[in-house]
Amino acid sequence: MLPVVVTPGITATEYSRRRSKLAAQLPNDALAVIAASDIKYRSGAVFYEFHQDSNFFYLTGFNEPQALAVIGKSKDDGDHVFHLYVRPKDPKAEQWDGARSGTQAATDVFNADETGDINRIQTLLPEVLSSASSIYTNAPMNPGSASFFSRFFSNSSAKEDSLNTIFKKKNLHLHSLQPLINPIRALKSPAEISNMRLVGQASGCAFTESMRHAWTREKDLTSFLEYRFKAGGCDTSAYVPVVAGGVNALSIHYVRNDDVLRDGELVLTDAGGEYAGYITDITRTFPISGQFTPPQAELYAAVLAVQRTCVALCRSNANVSLDKLHEIAENALRDELRQLGFDMSGNALEVLFPHHISHYIGLDVHDTPGYSRKETLKEGHCVTVEPGIYVPNDERWPRHFRGLGIRIEDSIAVQEEHPLVLTTEAVKEIVDIEALRA
Repeated sequence: MLPVVVTPGITATEYSRRRSKLAAQLPNDALAVIAASDIKYRSGAVFYEFHQDSNFFYLTGFNEPQALAVIGKSKDDGDHVFHLYVRPKDPKAEQWDGARSGTQAATDVFNADETGDINRIQTLLPEVLSSASSIYTNAPMNPGSASFFSRFFSNSSAKEDSLNTIFKKKNLHLHSLQPLINPIRALKSPAEISNMRLVGQASGCAFTESMRHAWTREKDLTSFLEYRFKAGGCDTSAYVPVVAGGVNALSIHYVRNDDVLRDGELVLTDAGGEYAGYITDITRTFPISGQFTPPQAELYAAVLAVQRTCVALCRSNANVSLDKLHEIAENALRDELRQLGFDMSGNALEVLFPHHISHYIGLDVHDTPGYSRKETLKEGHCVTVEPGIYVPNDERWPRHFRGLGIRIEDSIAVQEEHPLVLTTEAVKEIVDIEALRA
């Protein structure tokens, strides 16, 4: 019998294992209460594209708003119990907003032990929480929050008094879910890495294809990449792209993408697709007019050499952390820049390389927030490697390098003996880039 696939590449069994791992981390008589994201509105009735809360999606695979998951230890078999409260089927609402999974699917497809109508949560949830001593949750606790679930943790209306009464009577303690879920999410399964390889391949091909074309405006290159991500199999873009021509590349998170691209300058492009919730993160820098000038090529080669060194260390047997990798990158960049004539005294490197070499990736671009960069890299960690040099228009720096911003970034899956570059289809060698730009 074939395994039941809940979301692309991820089976019902894998989702169950994730919940079991979380339940095993919970103290006795504690529950994890995880809320889905709300629909967010741009203005009036105009909404943004829905994006599910990453912890909720990781544990359930359920990709609709107004839902709540409760996970705890099972008293019978030592595994876990899973409650999933969702919107009920509603033909009239679905005529406007599209199909809903409904409560029956919560048990039949998503394997909930118990389910119910999310609109009755004020009645259903107090009973579920009545035996708990503490709660681990992703929901914001501030009373002013407008999120669907956080309203149940405030005294903002009389109908919520029942839940607050339970908290007070049972002396329930609220804790952040993140410290418990981060170590679980940080180590990716083979199925997750397969999804990340798919999105990395599609996104990398889009980057390479973009280098075959002439560009005169940042917004045109932006639109091309976003189109090619989807045409290549991605669901959407992972984040707002950075398409920064010339001195715009000196702004790390430049996202206006509305300037012209000028011959003789470089364009720095930081973008990636998303597939089945999983993202990739790529940066490439290439010459607008086809060939690197000698100073551009020298600085680019320096950054690329450091990137290669750091990528090669993204393996378990190298015994490095992201912070150690950053230290290695700093030392290597300092040496490379000295050879190019930079005065690296004082705070020079901090000015020229103001960000970290890496961050974790997965369901989020900056995955597992709060997970330490001091953790030794293990097989299953997925990270970026992104050295960059940004030279201000300042007399402190060699004249021919001023105004150049160069970053080279790949997404990497850590393996035991060698790194798996998830984005290898995006070319980055000078000879290959110039061949595409010819």
